[in-house]
Amino acid sequence: MFITVIICIILAALVVLSIRHFLKNLRSGCCGSGSNTATKRIRIQDRDLSHYPYEKILDINGMTCSNCVTHVQNALNSLDGVFSKVDLGKKKAVVRMKSNLSDQLLRKTVAETGYIVGSIIVSGQKQSM
Repeated sequence: MFITVIICIILAALVVLSIRHFLKNLRSGCCGSGSNTATKRIRIQDRDLSHYPYEKILDINGMTCSNCVTHVQNALNSLDGVFSKVDLGKKKAVVRMKSNLSDQLLRKTVAETGYIVGSIIVSGQKQSM
């Protein structure tokens, strides 16, 4: 009987800790590092899409919150001549470029933020990993 009570107390404590962790993630995001402030987005000066003749669509695995999106978008936008938009729901990034950057560079840039590019669509052609 005593052991059953102890097991129930331990299980209740685990449930409470899990709920607290879940609520924290809802407020700050999974990669918010416990802070209540969201990561600031890099602002692109040249937002005229006609200046970006090249476009690639990246499938990105591992993003779970808006902070993830901001990390990936900031990394891509920090590349010279790049204007990107990342969509969490579709798990995709539309990367517009002034010069045709290599798939390898785009994969490396995303990988450095901790996410994986699954495939890249270029001009309607799909290139797998």
